[in-house]
Amino acid sequence: MVWDTIGTVTTAAAPPAPRLTVDRLAHWATTTPDAEAMTYLDRSWTWAQWHDRVVRAAAALRDLGVGRGDVVAFLDKNHPACVEISFAAGMLGAANAIINWRSSADEVEYAVGDSGAKVLFVGSELLPAVEAVRERLTGVQRVVEVTPDGADGCGYEAFLAGAAPYDDEPAADPDDPCLVMYSSGTTGRPKGIMLTHRNMISHTTNAHDGWEFEPGDKSMVSMPLFHVGGSSYVLFGIHDGIPSVMTREADGAALAGAILAGANRTFLVPAVLAVVLQSGPDAVKLFGALKTYTYGAAPMPPPLLRAAMEAWPDTDFLQVYGLTEVAGVATHLLPEDHRAAVAGDHPERMLSAGIPIPGVEVRVVDAATLSDLPAGEPGEIWLRTPQLMKGYLGKPEATAEAITEDGWFRTGDIGHVDEDGYVYVSDRLKDMIITGGENVYSPEVERVLAEHPAVAEVAVIGVPDDRWGESVKAVVSLAPDGEADGAALIAWCRDQLAHFKCPRSVDIVEALPRNPTGKILKRDLRQPYWDAAQRQV
Repeated sequence: MVWDTIGTVTTAAAPPAPRLTVDRLAHWATTTPDAEAMTYLDRSWTWAQWHDRVVRAAAALRDLGVGRGDVVAFLDKNHPACVEISFAAGMLGAANAIINWRSSADEVEYAVGDSGAKVLFVGSELLPAVEAVRERLTGVQRVVEVTPDGADGCGYEAFLAGAAPYDDEPAADPDDPCLVMYSSGTTGRPKGIMLTHRNMISHTTNAHDGWEFEPGDKSMVSMPLFHVGGSSYVLFGIHDGIPSVMTREADGAALAGAILAGANRTFLVPAVLAVVLQSGPDAVKLFGALKTYTYGAAPMPPPLLRAAMEAWPDTDFLQVYGLTEVAGVATHLLPEDHRAAVAGDHPERMLSAGIPIPGVEVRVVDAATLSDLPAGEPGEIWLRTPQLMKGYLGKPEATAEAITEDGWFRTGDIGHVDEDGYVYVSDRLKDMIITGGENVYSPEVERVLAEHPAVAEVAVIGVPDDRWGESVKAVVSLAPDGEADGAALIAWCRDQLAHFKCPRSVDIVEALPRNPTGKILKRDLRQPYWDAAQRQV
């Protein structure tokens, strides 16, 4: 059985359908040139000013020899320059590989090298990590420093100022990759997910279903741009011609500042809700100004959701489920479903991921037989959509394993679809841990822990966390003469991995449970922690 949702919205006054991601920015630069487009820290740009920065960046990249099929990379906290480089590279038929700024120097080296980036843009705070590995970044021809405030001496501002606006026709095709987003893979090393202009535009159009911007709205862009929830969401305001307020990070002060600046629609991870609700009545009142709070990328504990809906009765809550490989959102639980569930009408839907967005088909498949399963039967969730990635960069075998010949993407998530088409995600085939919206692939952490001299074997799992949805836990057995405690093993990881990937807790056991073939039974390790939870991921 295949579930989908069919729906289109047409408006007589709507702008032309975009071919490339930059097209809507160019449209508003022509039709509303002096209207506010983007605010960041103490700076603001109109549509015409922002577009001018993008076409100058495109010309500067072209002058450095960047062309169709090439990749550039961006490493910084949230900054409009990242969006500018994505648009500019996209105009040339190139892609922007956005690197997780929380990465260690070794992880930066891997991602930049794997992407094949010719130019690397780096935030000032992160230059030391790049300088530590610069000699090994042999493919990078130029490093450009990006300062948060763009003050005198900023390498990026000089990069723009030194170029005349790009005035040629864009050299790109809609099926050219424009973004490379890094997500953990089966080898324990991240894989570069190639997303095309067509993928991103399809997502922007399809995921808009169920809510629209209105005149006077402002979009708050606070999810990290290295995450698909940031780089996909930022396109929403641009698509509709609505101004955006971008925060450098998703901390309380920055979010409050954005709301005070008029931002009233946003997408954030559930952990932010927990922080706000614990921050006192002034913070709760301020966040009540949000018209829409879209959440996803991590599990939402039901008590937290109920508390948030009680605190902000006039806010529309919208849950989304998706993956980087489909440019973001695949299903959504709409505001009316939230309110109905709280009122007692289908309360079980509070635990669902909603229904497929337009343009997305869903199948539930028996992982062993690959046969479709009926409503209510759990199996692997498969998706088919124009949003589906072009593939994994430089990894054709992994791409072939993930995408069937007829275009279905094997998500690795276990779930079911009920008789009414609501999708429930209950477990994962892949050993992915989602903590605070960040993906952590357990083999990557296991690889580091296994190198500790005191460790005999290790399994890394996700366990429930009221704030982060899940947290990383390591279960370790020590070598016969090995001596180490949890604190030492966590410190070992922190020397080699981004901190969000490191275990928050460590259990030391005599031996790990295994099946008759010797495979570690991670399900058995997870079970005691998840038995009391209302959902499994």
